[in-house]
Amino acid sequence: MSPVLISDTGLAAEIAALINRVYCDAEKGIWLEGQSRTTEAEVAELVATGQIAVVRSGDRIVGSVRVHEIEDGVGEFGMLVAAPEERGTGIGTDLVSFAENWGRARGFAEMQLELLVPQTWEHPVKEFLRGWYTRVGYRLVRKDSLESAYPFLVPHLACPCDFLVFRKFLDPSK
Repeated sequence: MSPVLISDTGLAAEIAALINRVYCDAEKGIWLEGQSRTTEAEVAELVATGQIAVVRSGDRIVGSVRVHEIEDGVGEFGMLVAAPEERGTGIGTDLVSFAENWGRARGFAEMQLELLVPQTWEHPVKEFLRGWYTRVGYRLVRKDSLESAYPFLVPHLACPCDFLVFRKFLDPSK
């Protein structure tokens, strides 16, 4: 079950459904009722531009991650999901390793990720992820206001949020 970049946009509906199912729980209370993390069209565009990797179990997609370059020498991963019934099997770790190896293969010095967090309360999934990302070598480099970076998202929030930006130096010898 190794992650692979895909080019088949026909898988976009399945991937979007998985992302939305996972984020519905992982960001419960952060978004207004009825909001989705992504759309089939958005995922199809990301697949078409080589930004989506998936993990399969048989014919099912059980994990995915988006990878892309955000600035010279820096890659980013996001939309990291593992099917709830597959948690604890190492899919998330495999997807993060894939993203880092993807970055190394392109000569990137760092990988980045962003974590959306409520301003006024601690979300248990977000706190778990913050700890997990730190344990795998990511360090918090800044906290940004969602209003300044992604103002179009603010009307869809159920509570005020910031996003935490984490980075990790990529050891080219790995």
